[in-house]
Amino acid sequence: MIEFLNDIDAQAFGAINMCHGAYADNFMWLVSNRLAWGLMGLTFVLLLARKGWRCALLTLAAVALAVLVADQVSSSLIKHAVERLRPSHDPSLADTVHIVRQYRGGLYGFVSSHAANSVAVGLLLGLMLRDRVVLTIMMCWALLQCYSRVYLGVHYPGDILGGLLVGAAAAVLVYVPWRWLSSRYAPLLPQRLDRHLVAGSVGLTLLVVGVAAIFI
Repeated sequence: MIEFLNDIDAQAFGAINMCHGAYADNFMWLVSNRLAWGLMGLTFVLLLARKGWRCALLTLAAVALAVLVADQVSSSLIKHAVERLRPSHDPSLADTVHIVRQYRGGLYGFVSSHAANSVAVGLLLGLMLRDRVVLTIMMCWALLQCYSRVYLGVHYPGDILGGLLVGAAAAVLVYVPWRWLSSRYAPLLPQRLDRHLVAGSVGLTLLVVGVAAIFI
């Protein structure tokens, strides 16, 4: 059964990884890069600050905690426990994997930290703000992150699926106490943010990445 699932995973990986081009290489490389997250985070903070420092700090603290949980569980626990090689490090795939800019990632890939972190942020914001538009925007960003990891040859789709589950669990783990606190100390915690804040930060990030991918 495990071999059957691995075969399906490898076939799905090949179907995604083999579809590439010069612009797509640059775009996916930039999307997956930490600079894209940094740009989106900076834009989010600047827009969030307009809501007041207390709202900004408490919202960022909740998001940071969700990312910390997702990242540590995926990178420090599961990857070293499972020890599943990334496709970029699998000797049997060495001649077939499309690698961009010689980037191969760490040795092990299950589960994907990118997937876990992006889903943790997106789902938590969607739950906190109780806004379907925010949730949809952030989940689209998370899915783009996930696709880029397979495109770049550093994760199997199965790695991504595992990361999605870890990220969702991290978001719920942080949201439950946050909701309890917000019900008891409503004046101290952010209740709702403008959906344009999230849309603006993601949109600006994609615009910059899309333009930059033309010139690098």
